[in-house]
Amino acid sequence: MQMQMLSRAYLVYELTDGNAAILGVVSAANALPLLVLALFGGVIADRLEGKRIIQISQVALGLLALFIGLSITTNTATWYHLLGGAIAHGALVSFMMPARQAIIPRLVGQQGISNAMSLNAAGMSAATVMAPAIGGNVYAFFGPDGAYYMISGLFLLSVILTTFLPHIDAKGTGRASMMSDIKAGLSYIGRSPLVAVLLITAMGTTLLAMPFRFLMPVFVVDIYNRGPDDMGLLLAMMGIGTLIGSLFIAAIGQWHRGFLLLAGGAITGLTLLSLALFPFYYLAVGLMVFLGLGDAGRRALNQALVMEVAEDAYRGRVWSVFMMNFGLVPLGVLPAGLASEYLGGEVAITILAGLLLFIVALLLITQKRLRELN
Repeated sequence: MQMQMLSRAYLVYELTDGNAAILGVVSAANALPLLVLALFGGVIADRLEGKRIIQISQVALGLLALFIGLSITTNTATWYHLLGGAIAHGALVSFMMPARQAIIPRLVGQQGISNAMSLNAAGMSAATVMAPAIGGNVYAFFGPDGAYYMISGLFLLSVILTTFLPHIDAKGTGRASMMSDIKAGLSYIGRSPLVAVLLITAMGTTLLAMPFRFLMPVFVVDIYNRGPDDMGLLLAMMGIGTLIGSLFIAAIGQWHRGFLLLAGGAITGLTLLSLALFPFYYLAVGLMVFLGLGDAGRRALNQALVMEVAEDAYRGRVWSVFMMNFGLVPLGVLPAGLASEYLGGEVAITILAGLLLFIVALLLITQKRLRELN
């Protein structure tokens, strides 16, 4: 997934002769299906065995990447292919991710949830460290089709690795209709104030922090005058920061986690502001570590707290609502893409950073229970 994020964004930017607006559209399309399908994915995760859901999704994602690779090899690929692929990818993730997250508490038990979620985030961060650097160099030396073939192979390899998971039945939701189960999940969130606040916090910070990742080719190509391997290094450095932050969160136990969650958002906002005000590549390499640290505090810790606070029977549906935050990313990516096209990348990211810092300050002042959460 990390390799595909880099490859898709860079290829779109090349195919469109550096059109940041189209880059924003394709990047946003990956998230749009989450708004429609995530709630259904959450119900299925609560009803069915997560292992099979994960494996079916992995097979489909591998075949999708193979199709894109073949399209590039045969010189038939256009940015429309990547747009369609991004939509299909988002649809499959809508079903896979609730199952992935809901299965973790069932593997480790209530006492191990926070640590396990943080370690899971650390494992994903390790992939973030390695994959962009590998993907960027594969893209540079073997072309975008070579990168997509490797992505396809890794997706299919993940199917084999997932077979080692034990069979764990979901708690189930009875014989109610799909819509009734969705309504019950939303009702549970509504009567659980802390769960609701954590989901709202995730929505606000994701909406403002994520667009920079999708618009990174604008900085790499137009501002830094660099190539895909250099973009891979930036993503890898961010992954190192996220890995360090995730391991720290896994180790701290119950220590001031609400405050650290807000601190992660503040670090992200300040780092984005620095990237916009000081547009130098080697400075950005170092700043990406802090962006990763903020990302770990804001995202990994938020995920752990949501899964820990939510009741087991509702975890799939709660996580599906959490995932809808990523479906709202287009509300940040599309305006940021247009602002980058007409005002410049530095201006766009400065605006996002300022809004993010304002949201964090507002939560810090108004949400005492979140601020003092251990």
